[in-house]
Amino acid sequence: MSDSLSTLSTEQSDPRYNRIDLLSTEQVARLMNAADSTVPAAVAASIPEITAAIDALVARMKAGGRLFYVGAGTSGRLAVLDASECPPTFGTDPELVQGVIAGGPPALTRSVEGAEDDRQGGAAAIAEKGVGALDSVVGISASGRAPYVLGALAEASRRGALTVGLSCNVATPLSAAALHPIEVVVGPEVVTGSTRLKAGTAQKLVLNMISTIAMVRLGRTYGNTMIEVSAMNSKLADRAARMVSDITGAALPVSRSALEAAEWHVKVAVLMIEHGLDADGARVLLERHGDQLEAALEAAGRIRGA
Repeated sequence: MSDSLSTLSTEQSDPRYNRIDLLSTEQVARLMNAADSTVPAAVAASIPEITAAIDALVARMKAGGRLFYVGAGTSGRLAVLDASECPPTFGTDPELVQGVIAGGPPALTRSVEGAEDDRQGGAAAIAEKGVGALDSVVGISASGRAPYVLGALAEASRRGALTVGLSCNVATPLSAAALHPIEVVVGPEVVTGSTRLKAGTAQKLVLNMISTIAMVRLGRTYGNTMIEVSAMNSKLADRAARMVSDITGAALPVSRSALEAAEWHVKVAVLMIEHGLDADGARVLLERHGDQLEAALEAAGRIRGA
């Protein structure tokens, strides 16, 4: 096990960083910044694979499937982070995108002994979620060899789910186990083996792409506007009112009034203003067009950019 670990690029020691403890704070900060600047290029090299994975999982989500992220340690925390941001950002049901971390919720704030190595635990987590053929499971592991993640992907595959493997090394067991392997090779870390650094940044960038593009494809945005944002505080309420005004051209007081009548549902408020409907009528129109604002607006001849 240790021999195979030592061959991974993420576990190598980069001589440029072997005396960072003797450098000034600014010097270390500049070294870290320079190292981090290489991550976007590594992600860019994997965009064809990322694209294929997103298109495949979106097709299943449109058919009623869910999206699961599974990881251990840093990868698991990033999984839970990205999933937890979908409901407030895109107004999704918390069940639609879910993060699963080895060791469960306690592992979010402290290490859970042996959780990463529990292959059966990963399989059990997938079974507990009732993963099925319409669902998609993204396994995340910098090394590409975490047993918990491999167990989860094996069980997901057995159940007919779409599987994606996101790792930061080449030719990993995770890639071999996934229908859609994504390998973002970032190389050695500033602190040897600390994959919360470049590898973690790369994983976050890819997860940003997966969740954001999936939500765009599912109609959870209008242009680059977060029209499904949940107005849970005054800042978000103000943002929602500005969205409605930007889309319709209505004054802010008009937009806010429509939002209040629409129970702060941006798409409903837009249709109320654009079509002169009440809230119920706007909801019916939206439902008739598959919850797609663009289609509902075009139904009355409103074409963006015309």
